[in-house]
Amino acid sequence: MLIRYFAWVRERIGLSEERLALPETVKTAGDLVRWLSERGEAYAFAFEAPETIRVAVDQLHIEQDEPLGNAREIALFPPMTGG
Repeated sequence: MLIRYFAWVRERIGLSEERLALPETVKTAGDLVRWLSERGEAYAFAFEAPETIRVAVDQLHIEQDEPLGNAREIALFPPMTGG
């Protein structure tokens, strides 16, 4: 699955995207954020406040308790601000 990182999430991890095989235990967006946070220091730093992370599945915003389904692409980013 293609995982894309944006803004300070990307900066903290040091990657803009990566392809990952997700374990069967990762069923929701929140599961994904928790699983990623356990992949090392940079990921733990990027996801230290998981409730702030926004998720888009195949370019549609979802809540963290929603299932990932058969997603092809998941984007993870901090809250957006207007201006």
